[in-house]
Amino acid sequence: MSGIDDRGKAHENKFAHDSDLEFKAVARRNKLLGEWAAGLMGLEGDAVAAYAKEVVIADLEEKGHEDVFRKIRQDLDAKNVDMSDHRIRREMEDLLVKARDQIQNES
Repeated sequence: MSGIDDRGKAHENKFAHDSDLEFKAVARRNKLLGEWAAGLMGLEGDAVAAYAKEVVIADLEEKGHEDVFRKIRQDLDAKNVDMSDHRIRREMEDLLVKARDQIQNES
């Protein structure tokens, strides 16, 4: 039974590790997305970092990515930045791939 227990523990550890990496990747994606949107809105310097932090925090409102999408959508609209929903979602997807790559290369 020890071998089965060891395999179970290994699977649990792998799941926890993978979950941690995905959490970090999503947080990184949100930061990158915030920086991207900040550039579109004409923010510079410390305002870019502050806005990126707001986007990261926005992801804590609810499960999933819709809270982040809504924040970006509302903020771009408020600054009269012409951007389609499709383009925002595509950027979110592309930046998640980039963030995962960055996180994996750091490990």
